Amino acid sequence: MTGIEAILIGLGVIVLLSIGVMVTVVLVVRALVRRVRRSRAFGATTLRARARVSHGPQRTVLALRVRLDDVLRSGRAAVELTGTSGGSRTHGFRGELPRLFRRISDEGDVLDLQLRLMESETNAGVLAQELPAARLRVEQVEALVRRVRDAVASGLSGATDDALSALGSDVDREVAALQTGIEELQALNRRDGRVDVTRPPTTSIIRDEGNRP
Repeated sequence: MTGIEAILIGLGVIVLLSIGVMVTVVLVVRALVRRVRRSRAFGATTLRARARVSHGPQRTVLALRVRLDDVLRSGRAAVELTGTSGGSRTHGFRGELPRLFRRISDEGDVLDLQLRLMESETNAGVLAQELPAARLRVEQVEALVRRVRDAVASGLSGATDDALSALGSDVDREVAALQTGIEELQALNRRDGRVDVTRPPTTSIIRDEGNRP
């Protein structure tokens, strides 16, 4: 193998490695872009931006989609708290509420698809006829999610009230014990003070005996 052949082989290896690195980077970037596009936060931000710049009936449809997304996210956040909260009061609805909310979320997804279909409607008259029914469906989802959030809040507040009541009783007992200790200490100090005042000092007795003729 001549020196030129070795150089060419080395250059070929470098080129292949460079191509492999570039392909890997492109694949990673594409995967990240897809993940970002699927992200709920990214989708919500894009939806709000579109609602701000749109106009006419389409803007109303986008506003309904934003409203629906907000209420579903608030319900999802509330249900997730039931899995992290402690206490026997919250244990009873941990299994039921997530299952019920999944059904609400599924209906919300179908409703969002209907709203997305309405976005593509070019006939303003048809769109105006469909908007009241779509708004009513969004309001129904809002009412269901509000009931879920109220149930979560009731369970959490009940557990919190019980815990705070128990803590209050413990604090009252500790404060009472501390106050009793302080009063006993003050009484002991007062008794010690009376003894010092009424008892003649030892040094004065010695001086008196030394001064006697």
